[in-house]
Parts: sequence; structure tokens; C-alpha cells
Amino acid sequence: MSESNFVDYVKIFCQSGNGGPGSAHLRREKFVPKGGPDGGDGGRGGHIILKGNSQLWTLLHLKYHRHIKAGHGGHGGKQCRFGASGEDKVIEVPLGTVVKDAESGNFLAEVTHEGETLILFEGGRGGLGNTHFKSATQQTPRFAQPGEPGIEAWVIMELKILADVGLVGFPSSGKSTLLSVVSAAKPKIADYPFTTLVPNIGIVSYRDQQSFVMADIPGIIEGAHAGRGLGLRFLRHIERNAMLLILVPADSKDHRKEYFILMDELGKYNPELLDKQRFLVISKADMLDDVLMAEISRLFPDIPHLFISSVSGYQIVALKDKIWQILKEN
Repeated sequence: MSESNFVDYVKIFCQSGNGGPGSAHLRREKFVPKGGPDGGDGGRGGHIILKGNSQLWTLLHLKYHRHIKAGHGGHGGKQCRFGASGEDKVIEVPLGTVVKDAESGNFLAEVTHEGETLILFEGGRGGLGNTHFKSATQQTPRFAQPGEPGIEAWVIMELKILADVGLVGFPSSGKSTLLSVVSAAKPKIADYPFTTLVPNIGIVSYRDQQSFVMADIPGIIEGAHAGRGLGLRFLRHIERNAMLLILVPADSKDHRKEYFILMDELGKYNPELLDKQRFLVISKADMLDDVLMAEISRLFPDIPHLFISSVSGYQIVALKDKIWQILKEN
């Protein structure tokens, strides 16, 4: 999927339908010149409904459809006929979509399962017809209830990628190269920062026809938790990963410092991210000999880690085994 087609944030206007008014009709027939009330109830307004669709990977289809309005309920009729319900509007969204109120920022809904449906905004209730207001003292009420108005609001939809493994690292740490080697994904790869501007997803095949989903999250930089370098847009995709694979390249100037800067950014954005299972990978290990590997290992005496090279394939199978072990433990 090209970067221009990946949309993970949209702001749209939603309006559920108004309820139809009840009828104040009085029965008038050839031999019943002064019949009682027979007005029916109005129909309910249409709902705004969210539906999860696992075939969607982006919010692109909503980018140019900013106003979504459900149908209004029909009027109640004579002979106690109910008004028709307004047409519901179903918004299909990719799994992992979160909806918030655009004005207050309050959480409204979240869709995480295929086929899951949630009513985002209910339509207004239809008004009662005059038959409901008949009594011993008022046998011919000439009034009925109006329908309730629908709900209208601007909402923000954010997509948070659902993946088993999230690749986390500074720009040019080798995340895209690793994803291209272990899966059929073809992310853009180059030797300059921020080559990846949107998350890329790949299915990694494992033993016995098993697999797991890996997501290449665009590079984090220091200050990302405060929005630097589009950090907030990148970091929210990490929240849905079952485990985090932290990549520190072999040519880093300070491997330990780089690792803890990444941990600091994750913790400042959302402390719960530090509770996720994570594993450290020293990438581009084809640049190292045994002595240098031993020196780098001494920097992480209490942190499990593995040296890999996506170019030469060094330890790639061992990395898959480790990832699978962690996922199974979870």
C-alpha cells in the first residue's frame, strides 16, 4: 500500500436521524363521523453504526466522505400506522479503530473484531400518536408528540494497527529491511531517516504453517512523546502490539543510551507500554566481529538480546523462534 493511500486519522461529521412525529389523526369514516383518535407513532431516526471490517487497512475511504447522515423517521399515520424507521448509516472501519469526540476528546467507541457492530449515535425516538393520550376526561386528544432530534457531532477516528509484533527503533535502524526479509511485505528502504512514513504490515511464516503479524512502525526520535517528528502519530500504533521488538543498530554511537531513550519515549507517551513483553535486537550484525559483539553484550547484562543481520540472514531463524516463544507465553 502506497504511503499516500494510508490514512490513519480522519475527522468526520456524523448525524443520526430525527424521530418522526406522531399523528394526531381522528377517525373519520362514512358511518363513523366522530370517531376517536387513531394516530400512529412516528418512526425512529436512523442510527450511525460502526462495523469492523478485517479487509480494510486504512481510513482512506472516509477521507473524502466527511459528512455522514442517517435517515429521518417517518410520520405516524391514521389507523394507528407506525412511521417507517429512518435508514441506518453503517460506517465500515478497519480493526483497531478508536473514535473520540472531536471537541472534548472523550472516548466514544472502539472496534477490534471482524463483523463487530456498535451504535455510535442512536437515532431520535419517534413521537407518540394521539391514541396514547386518550383518557376518560379527554377522549379526543388533538395533539401528538413530535419526534426526538437525532445526535450530531464531529468525531475523530484514529487507526491503531493490530499486530502481534511491533518493530520499534530510531530511523534507519533496519526495521523495514527486517520486515522485508521475514515476510512478503515490500516497504520502502533507503539509507536516509524517515524512509518509512506510515506503518507497514507483514505476515511472518513460522514452523508447521503457523504465522504471526509484524508491523514496522515509523522511526521514533527523541521527543516523539511530545509530538516531535510526528511522534504521536507513530506511537499510537504501538499500543496494540502484543510484544515490542526493539532494534538498535550495530553502528549506533551509544547502544545502551539509544535503547533507554526509546524506553523513555514509550513510557512518557503511555506508561503501560513498558509493561508489554519486549526483546532487544542488535541489527546490522554483519558489521561486527566476535569481539565487538562481546563488548556490546556487556552493555546489556540484564536485558535479553540477540544479534541479527537482515542482509546476511544471520540469526533470523533464531529471532523467529524467540518471538514465537514470547508470543506463546503471552
